[in-house]
Amino acid sequence: MAFATFHPTSAAPSLAQRLTDLRAAWTEHRARRRAYRETLAELEALSDRELADLDLHRSRIPEIAREAARLA
Repeated sequence: MAFATFHPTSAAPSLAQRLTDLRAAWTEHRARRRAYRETLAELEALSDRELADLDLHRSRIPEIAREAARLA
């Protein structure tokens, strides 16, 4: 009769490790959200003429803010 032995190559992460990972993800999310809000506020404060000087249209502001947050 044959026996199968299971040897896991890596153990499941501990509760402490999962909490550490969760905190890191939350901190990263907050930083990205802050970058989005700051970029959005700065661009929305510009006049249409200033935006035109930058070759931007007001409708693109949320898209640009999302891109800034993604790169943060």
